[in-house]
Amino acid sequence: MFVQLNIGVLAVQGDFAEHSHVLRSVGVTATEVRLPKHLDGLDGLIIPGGESTTLSRLMSLYDLRDPVAELAARGQAVWGTCAGMIMLANEITEEDPVPMGLMDVGVQRNAFGRQVDSFEQNLLIQGLGDREYHAIFIRAPVITRVGDAVDVLASLPDGRPVAVQQGKMMATSFHPELTADARIHRYFVSLAGGPPFDPEAPLIDTPRVR
Repeated sequence: MFVQLNIGVLAVQGDFAEHSHVLRSVGVTATEVRLPKHLDGLDGLIIPGGESTTLSRLMSLYDLRDPVAELAARGQAVWGTCAGMIMLANEITEEDPVPMGLMDVGVQRNAFGRQVDSFEQNLLIQGLGDREYHAIFIRAPVITRVGDAVDVLASLPDGRPVAVQQGKMMATSFHPELTADARIHRYFVSLAGGPPFDPEAPLIDTPRVR
């Protein structure tokens, strides 16, 4: 159990409740972050999926951009999923929203089309063992460029990266908070200071939030 860790989940918009549920299910304290003061004392931060333009504007409205960037600059673990990945990127293919430029990747928003074009795909994710991960893509972005300091953790069958890591920062195109498989959350907890992730450990799925 990782009760000593306190992971924040940006809670201004998007799937923050689902991420918090998974974190608590693996023994981590989950703190909902709505103001800069809520970042104090965190061991890591998740920026969840949602609507990236709205998320960007709310982060600016609540003065969260600079404090989140400072948290990452201090070497804290940060993970962006879907819209969160867009916010972490160094560049995107559209003019809006304005990303924070924390990870050396390029990202295309809504790369697969509209909501009706959402899909699911089994992926092998580097570091998570031999069991495939069932990933859910909803109006998902895709990574168009990967910098030299960035490791690709998973790609689609056509070769496009959908999960990357740069130091203690992670980004995923898909929504791990919507599955019962908590391995990616446990891997992120290890980046935030928990025990090393063991891909050989027994797999214990977490109940989905209701």
